[in-house]
Amino acid sequence: MSEVLLPTLRGTVEKYRLGRHPAVTPPAAAPRSRVAYAAAHIVADPLGDPVGASAVDWDTTLAFRRHLWAMGLGVAEAMDTAQRGMGLEIDNVRRLITLTLREAAAEGGTVACGITTDELSGPGHSLDAIVASYLDQLGFVEGQGGSAVMMASRALAAAAGGPDDYADVYGRVLSDAGRPVIIHWLGPMFDPALDGYWGSDDPWVAMQALVGITRDHSAQVDGVKISMLDEDLEVEFRRSLPVGVRCYTGDDFNFPTLIAGDEMGHSDALLGIFDAIAPVAVAALHALDVGDADEYERLLAPTLPLSRHIFQTPTYHYKTGLTFLAYLVGHQNHFRMVGGQEGFRSITHLAELTRLADVAGLLPDPDQVARRLTPVLAAAGIG
Repeated sequence: MSEVLLPTLRGTVEKYRLGRHPAVTPPAAAPRSRVAYAAAHIVADPLGDPVGASAVDWDTTLAFRRHLWAMGLGVAEAMDTAQRGMGLEIDNVRRLITLTLREAAAEGGTVACGITTDELSGPGHSLDAIVASYLDQLGFVEGQGGSAVMMASRALAAAAGGPDDYADVYGRVLSDAGRPVIIHWLGPMFDPALDGYWGSDDPWVAMQALVGITRDHSAQVDGVKISMLDEDLEVEFRRSLPVGVRCYTGDDFNFPTLIAGDEMGHSDALLGIFDAIAPVAVAALHALDVGDADEYERLLAPTLPLSRHIFQTPTYHYKTGLTFLAYLVGHQNHFRMVGGQEGFRSITHLAELTRLADVAGLLPDPDQVARRLTPVLAAAGIG
């Protein structure tokens, strides 16, 4: 086993032996009992302008999506995990969607593509302008044969006067959709500009407004991804949805129990953490397929502390942890991000992430991990 010096959350440095837990290898087939998407991160071009058109390493970004498809996961594309609204500018959003849909057609992969109103900058947009922006992006995705995830809109959050305005905008967009859409309820812990979405600061009141939209347009809604990090809220929400409308958990704090479900139903998955824990997640879902709840729990239990660590406050910096883990295990050859966001988590945070990933069976090559840790630690004066 490889030994490295890692800083601790106590402010000390200690030796740590990598490879204490064997890596999990999943079956090479899609899970059957749950629909599962991984919201995928993007890989930056380390030699490009971090905010310019050359900032994305397209080949490596697409290779990571092939990695997810090969295990049977769907890809949720161009969402907040791909730094949508935090560094990925709109021209590259469209290029990412185009390339991923083309690759999915060649690979037989499943994709759902995010649409929002990020072409509208600044405050003061009318509801008509917000609808037009959504419809423009919806037409772009569906014109290439893709399905849409209707992401929350910062412009709508700023413009809406109450629940009726949300019902108006969503109703007009959904009525124009050529195929069922996934609606995304993204909480303010992921994006503070979305506070009070659906017309209320109280999420239980907001939930009723969203349930009403799904009931009015159930034929156009495949499901709702809920990212509120509140297990009780999500259980009540999924029980309130119309028959045939899926609840996709986006709860990276409580996903194992929500996916497992109860006697009244379960959540499917559309999760950022599946980007990082894909092999273990797929193996666990296969255990559910054959009714082995104990194996499901055994596999996912150690991933939960890792997920809660990666998504700790400020939650919207979770992309840094996903990218760091992708670097450690060899999905990319550098730890750089669009917008310089590799610096948004501390070295102690990254070191603890490494320990937790090892415990979760996510580090198949400890020697490689040690080699890749060395320059990151050295930059922090450790070594």
